[in-house]
Amino acid sequence: MFGGVRCSRMAGMGFVSLAVSIVGLGLCSSLGSGQNYFLDDTAGLGRVFDGIGGLSGGGATSRLLVSYAEPHRSRILDFLFKPNFGASLQILKVEIGGDAQTTDGTEASHMHYENDENYFRGYEWWLMKEAKKRNPNITLIGLPWAFPGWVGRGKNWPYDFPDITAAYVVNWILGAKQYHDLDIQYIGIWNERIFDIKYIKLLRYTLDKSGLEGVRIIASDNLWEPITLFVLLDPELSRAVNVIGAHYPGTHTVTEALKTGKKLWSSEDYSTFNSDTGGGCWARILNQNYVNGFMTATISWNLVASYYEDLPFGRDGLMTAEEPWSGNYVVESPIWITAHTTQFTQPGWTYLQTVGHLTQGGSYVALTDGKGNLTVVIETMTHDHSACIRPPLPPFNLTSQNATFQLKGSFVSIKELQVWRSQFNFKTKKPSFFEKLPPLKLVDGSFTLHLDEDEVYTLTTITTGQKGSYPDPPPSARFPKVYKDNFDVRTPPFSEAPLFADQTGVFEYYNNLTDPGPHVFTLRQVLTERPITWVADADQTISVIGDYQWQNLTVTCDIYMENVKSGGVFIAARVDKGGQSIRTANGVFFWVFADGKYKVSNDLAGQTVLAEGLSGTKAYDWNTLSLTVKGQYASGQLNGYTLWKSAVVLNPKTGWAAIGTQSFELAQFDNFSVLSE
Repeated sequence: MFGGVRCSRMAGMGFVSLAVSIVGLGLCSSLGSGQNYFLDDTAGLGRVFDGIGGLSGGGATSRLLVSYAEPHRSRILDFLFKPNFGASLQILKVEIGGDAQTTDGTEASHMHYENDENYFRGYEWWLMKEAKKRNPNITLIGLPWAFPGWVGRGKNWPYDFPDITAAYVVNWILGAKQYHDLDIQYIGIWNERIFDIKYIKLLRYTLDKSGLEGVRIIASDNLWEPITLFVLLDPELSRAVNVIGAHYPGTHTVTEALKTGKKLWSSEDYSTFNSDTGGGCWARILNQNYVNGFMTATISWNLVASYYEDLPFGRDGLMTAEEPWSGNYVVESPIWITAHTTQFTQPGWTYLQTVGHLTQGGSYVALTDGKGNLTVVIETMTHDHSACIRPPLPPFNLTSQNATFQLKGSFVSIKELQVWRSQFNFKTKKPSFFEKLPPLKLVDGSFTLHLDEDEVYTLTTITTGQKGSYPDPPPSARFPKVYKDNFDVRTPPFSEAPLFADQTGVFEYYNNLTDPGPHVFTLRQVLTERPITWVADADQTISVIGDYQWQNLTVTCDIYMENVKSGGVFIAARVDKGGQSIRTANGVFFWVFADGKYKVSNDLAGQTVLAEGLSGTKAYDWNTLSLTVKGQYASGQLNGYTLWKSAVVLNPKTGWAAIGTQSFELAQFDNFSVLSE
């Protein structure tokens, strides 16, 4: 019986209820043949659950989010962090900005230079505070991808002076508390790069010396090996490291990791296009990271796809918010897949030992708070609808099945479970996510489900689940064809100007107190030294903006060089690459130099020259550059006069607008505008 209604099998239709309200639920308190599974705490429990989270950074993945107008920005944040509303995330991991390119852009450091400290740069502080405002219990994690150049004393390496690096990282943690009242609970070493044992031990010592004994260390945010081997062999290192964090583990761990006795986390995972197949990837790994690998936390790269989609790994977030100019955002399926676990558990709950795979494919996990509550999450994702971007997914078969779950131990007295279901419905292309079904009455502590392909179920004693909703956001729209920014912001809410996406270098609002005229408030490239890089940053600095489909356009900007001997700046159109590929970006680049020359190049590196000559430009003078590209021809103006024209541009056909400098040098920009056809 299900809720007092008899269940029966109808030929060709699987198990259905004779009652209309139950049709298609696939739920019965007792059904015929099927595999039996036991949920039991009699023999003890499994590992403690640490949470599910998202990662902002690595890099600049939340760049566009800050530019959304209210109420849309707050609504996006609610879908991510508000408990019992959307994803209800339990962990937020952020990049400790290091001034270098870290996938989709650069994030500003709190210490550009050794004698410089500023804990209001970038947007990760703001994001952590917004997350904490919604969920005061959220776990906060920091991890560096890159470091300012001074940390390496001229070398592209952070470990030659480990005391300097440790102090730099600890300053970030102290600043989070002092200026934002944020308690960072975990800190990492160097994202997906070599770890240094001496540095890890010194970081632990520096944390303790600074009164941060409670901040725990994750290592090494790369592979399981070799960190696990070193932890097993070195007692001092073992005492320093609290969590073994692996990236993209494919739901599996290694024996040595288990032997350490440490918490095991998938400290970066997912990284998959957020279509429904991406949602299927997320559903499978959230369960199987524990079932196969005993990982008690899984963190998605990235939190929210809030960067230009034509940058690398476009839309690889739990949801999409890449159009602040229109206000449009999309609550993608991974949000609701996350909710299946996060809305019905908390960090500190414990997995049952009785978790595992279903006989016809799929998996189930069960967790308890130790106070009588139970949450069971079941997924039946098929291979082709749950492949993540990495690692390759070995073949497996999955078919629809009946599964009977028998509650034992302290759970035997549970009489009713709340039911939430997601059906991907790939065949009909009419998915249904996070749907609340009628409660399930248990008979003798038992219930049976008919599980179809590509479904997720949560059965739980927790009654507070909710599918949050807001009115539909505005419709999607292209970047405005006419865009202007004079940077005249006396007290900017963020250090960077809206919609500019720095790809090498850092461009910040600047108050130019030495200028008595119209250029008091400008945008300034502030790095004077190449950072310790994570990928191959360009040798030039560059910030892109606009619509990647822009073809015919005019870019205009006032520029001001601050390097007398070798200063050089550019404006550009049709820039075709960003992220890790920024070194090889092509486009139309109009350069002027402090030695009185100009150049037009087809590439950021400045090697393919389309035109060059004398400009009369020099440092500490404001000049207005204007670049027009139409079809296969480009022309440029300096201070309203044509400097060059009819340069032939065969490729690229489209791309972003951009500004930048020829090296890591100070330079200012003002009155930027784009007019696109």
